[in-house]
Amino acid sequence: MSEGISKYLVCEGREIHYTEWGAPDAEVLVAWHGLARTGRDMDPIAGPLSQRWRVICPDTLGRGLSQWSPEPQAEYCLAFYERLAVSLLDQLGVSQCLWLGTSMGGAIGLKAAAGPLRGRIRRLVLNDMGPQLAEPAVARIRSYAGSPPAFATIAELEAFFRTIYAPYGWLPDAQWRLLTETSARRLPDGRWTPHYDPAMVQQFIHHPRDYDQWDAWDSLDLPVLCLRGEHSDLLLPETAEAMRTRGPRAVVATIPGCGHAPALNTDAQIGLVERFLAGV
Repeated sequence: MSEGISKYLVCEGREIHYTEWGAPDAEVLVAWHGLARTGRDMDPIAGPLSQRWRVICPDTLGRGLSQWSPEPQAEYCLAFYERLAVSLLDQLGVSQCLWLGTSMGGAIGLKAAAGPLRGRIRRLVLNDMGPQLAEPAVARIRSYAGSPPAFATIAELEAFFRTIYAPYGWLPDAQWRLLTETSARRLPDGRWTPHYDPAMVQQFIHHPRDYDQWDAWDSLDLPVLCLRGEHSDLLLPETAEAMRTRGPRAVVATIPGCGHAPALNTDAQIGLVERFLAGV
């Protein structure tokens, strides 16, 4: 199994970090993380999938090792993230790709597949994301993402992550440690806080309808797999059912023992994604 290689590109005038896995001549799979996370969340699935695909795992603007936006009101939104994705693929010389997106990463893929990347995204996997979100869940996520706490020690930060990300399902201790260490940022006073720009939640203030994407959904014409966490409060069962019967008529798979969003770290979850992407 290959190891991920850390790389950077300037997209739309912003430095974007990504981790690349697999053979450089293999078909590209873009694996895009969720709202307050980083591309390193994809490590557990990128490793196995890199035996078959060239896996690109970006850090979204304002997250991880990517630049923070100097224009947060204008740039922390799906439209700008979509532009970053197009620029990234163009610079990498990628004419067609597969797309796996968790939460926000799925929303970017959905929007792009219905827009500037129509025909270039061949297959789309949405991990606990759809064209309509449950408002109480959005409020829950905003409540912790908009004002991230700070802690004296990494152990305390890990305990915080284990609490707010309990819906991810089962993670071994080593993955909780990896998640914490790849999500930690030291403040000037020496304390630790999550590794993102808190201003990124301005998306919900200045772009309140960003995640309403039924029109985009209904226009899609490509194979889509939707993974829904059994206990998800963000992607409701009725929304997932509508995704099964409208637009591209997604294959919907319920992931047991998870809420929002499955961690894509078990053999069962990885196998499900791999078989779909391979067209099996």
